[in-house]
Amino acid sequence: MALSLARPHRVDITIAAVSLLSGLALWALGLHTQPGRDLGGTWALIPLAVLACLELVRRTAPQAALTVGTLALVADQFTEGNLASIMMFTDIVYAAVVYGTPAAARRIPVTTGLITVAVTVGFLAWFREPEAILIGVITGVISFGPATTGVLVRNHREAADAARLRAEQTALLAEMDRVQAVTAERARMARELHDMVANHLSAIAIHSTAALSLDDPRTSADALAVIRENSVEGLAEMRRLIGILRDDSGDLEPAAAPTLDGLAALVAGARANGLDVTLDDSRPPQGPKLPAPVELAAYRIVQESLTNALKHASPGRVAVTLTQEPRALTVRVSSPYGDPSGPRAPGSGAGLVGMRERTELLGGAFEAGPENSPDGTVWSVFATLPVDPADEGAKE
Repeated sequence: MALSLARPHRVDITIAAVSLLSGLALWALGLHTQPGRDLGGTWALIPLAVLACLELVRRTAPQAALTVGTLALVADQFTEGNLASIMMFTDIVYAAVVYGTPAAARRIPVTTGLITVAVTVGFLAWFREPEAILIGVITGVISFGPATTGVLVRNHREAADAARLRAEQTALLAEMDRVQAVTAERARMARELHDMVANHLSAIAIHSTAALSLDDPRTSADALAVIRENSVEGLAEMRRLIGILRDDSGDLEPAAAPTLDGLAALVAGARANGLDVTLDDSRPPQGPKLPAPVELAAYRIVQESLTNALKHASPGRVAVTLTQEPRALTVRVSSPYGDPSGPRAPGSGAGLVGMRERTELLGGAFEAGPENSPDGTVWSVFATLPVDPADEGAKE
């Protein structure tokens, strides 16, 4: 068993130095634990010096220190002895339990306990005097006492480390939850902001381009009227969104989430912006009310689809179809696919991402792309939004 070459801890150096100086002082004063032994004189200084050196490695090589320290203490019994040597041995036993391996920490208290019992029984049988029990008590104080103290300290430290680790893990999980919540909220706000404002800004961009490209006062006046209407409505929706985001919103009350009851007004606004739109809502008039998240997602999908049609579709009819199925609401919006003949507004692709996210958050399916139809190639947006019948009943 090799001793560690690691640099001794500052506390261990202090313990070794103080113990050695104390032992030398006791030796110089002639204070011995076993006066009259055959090995007198300076023989007691050898175990003292060895144990002082072992104090330097009590933390870095605890098991090796205990093994060598036990031999040094046995050798000390053949000399006149030194109280400092005994005290250093008890500290080495304690350190072996606290800083040793888990197996050593379990083994040392059992071993010292058995040694204490064996010494007590052995000397009692040898001397056949009650005073022999004192030898066992001293043995227990020197070996078993420090070992059990080390077990208590080690268990306390391990419990503190485990509690600290749990606290760190809890803090890490809380931070991960916070980051996920912030990310989800930012994505939700991005979808809402895009869906609420993009329609009006697209109409403004298209009509302003038409007003600048056509030298017709009447056309320019009509375009400016549409621009003003969309800018006012867009500003109002921006203010409502700010009111939702602010706690101290003052007179800016959060607006209620749009529902499918507002589809007619949404389609009418799209017609005012120049789209030829038809709405086919086959839901039963007296049917159960859909869950709010489903209605909001369906409304926003139709809104964004109309915005995309305004920006990118070729001239022609845009068809909006809603179908109520037993466990799902299907939304389909088709528009002419091809190069638009008039002015167009630039797109970023965020609209399709937002529609897909809204659908997937509800566990539905989303498809978007060109497809063939009797009227030619159209761009079709199709979303299936699952509906739990229990949720429908709760909304009635």
